[in-house]
Amino acid sequence: MIGKINTSRGTMTVSFYQADAPKAVANFVKLAKEGYYDGLAFHRVIPNFMIQGGCPNTREGSTGMPGTGGPGYTIDCELDGGNQYHDRGVLSMAHAGRNTGGSQFFICHSRDNTAHLDGNHTCFGKVIDGEDVIDQIAQGDHIDSIVIEEEVA
Repeated sequence: MIGKINTSRGTMTVSFYQADAPKAVANFVKLAKEGYYDGLAFHRVIPNFMIQGGCPNTREGSTGMPGTGGPGYTIDCELDGGNQYHDRGVLSMAHAGRNTGGSQFFICHSRDNTAHLDGNHTCFGKVIDGEDVIDQIAQGDHIDSIVIEEEVA
């Protein structure tokens, strides 16, 4: 299964780690199919580290503080799979402490500043096409849509 994250800067195609992080993948796919991410902004961009999005408080008209919102529930971390390694293009769950993830996610710019995340944040996919978009995303850029493709062509 793959996902196409369509942004104001271009499209990133993600291959999901279904075997290693089935709950995180299922949660992200469910939210994407519901249109939850459509129109949300990347609210946190740290050069040579990551881009973060998925907070509902970045939706136009929202009054909440960006970076503090979620879907109204939390999911447990999944840290034991073989792909739990934060490298360039890795899609990982953001959280405010172990087992508090929900809708926010981040994509790593590189391995340079991400080793400390291994074993703490669930890696659930990786950008396999459109890596250049990761570097182009600036704070405030939007997710236009996320399209899930059940079968890889």
